[in-house]
Amino acid sequence: MEKVINIASRVENLREVEKLVDEVSTACSMSSEVYGNVLIATMEAANNAILHGNKLDEKKDVRILFKWNTAELELVVTDQGPGFNYKNVPDPTAPGNIEKVNGRGVFLMVKLSDDISFKENGRKVSLTFKL
Repeated sequence: MEKVINIASRVENLREVEKLVDEVSTACSMSSEVYGNVLIATMEAANNAILHGNKLDEKKDVRILFKWNTAELELVVTDQGPGFNYKNVPDPTAPGNIEKVNGRGVFLMVKLSDDISFKENGRKVSLTFKL
C-alpha cells in the first residue's frame, strides 16, 4: 500500500505530517515501538526538508511518501533544495557538540530506522522500518 502528501515548506504543516503517520500506523497495524520510531524519524526528516532543504520557502514543497507491505515500511522525504553533504554531518555525540540545541536530526533518523539512504545529493532521504 502507499500514501503520499505534498506540503508547502511551513513548520505549521508538520501537523499534517503527524496525521499522515497516524493514518499509516493504523493502516499497517504497527506496534507502539515502531510507531514511535517512525513518528520521530518522519518529523525529523520533514522538519529538515522544510528548514534546511527548502529554507522555509513556501513556494517549495516537501513530498512525503509511505510504502508498506506486511514486512516493512519505507518512508521517502524529498525537498526542492540544493541538497547537502550527508557524509559530512557533525556527530552530535562529540564533546564539542553535546551542548548544541540543533544537529541531531540525521543522527536520530539513523538510530531509529532499520536502514537509511540519501539520494539526489541529499535532497531525498529514504528510511526503512521493519514491521
